[in-house]
Amino acid sequence: VVARGRDVSVNGVVVPEGQPYLHGGLSVTWPGDWVAVTSGLGVRVALDGHRAVTVAVGAELWGSTGGLCGSYNDDPTGRRTLSPHLQVAPPASPRLSPPSCPLDDFLQPGGDVATLASTFGNSWKVP
Repeated sequence: VVARGRDVSVNGVVVPEGQPYLHGGLSVTWPGDWVAVTSGLGVRVALDGHRAVTVAVGAELWGSTGGLCGSYNDDPTGRRTLSPHLQVAPPASPRLSPPSCPLDDFLQPGGDVATLASTFGNSWKVP
């Protein structure tokens, strides 16, 4: 799915503004001034076409998200269990963690915790 402003396309096919789209577990709807993309996995992304974006996930994904959406586990300690034998610990110095975020919310793909929001965002770029 590619969205630029209110122009949306799915797999290269333009979805006409205001027209609902449903195919393969993916839906595009137009609630008010927003466009919303919902997947069968329980993830909904809505944008206003200018600056605002919201991401919502269903309760069934509790504790199993990662990446730019964070860990969705409400664990303020920053310990995120990756396997029964491995945990990601918070950085040694609390002042290095992003303010007001659980430490594992800035977890990078390699398992390190980013100290800056820009570093975190850039670590999830798709090459």
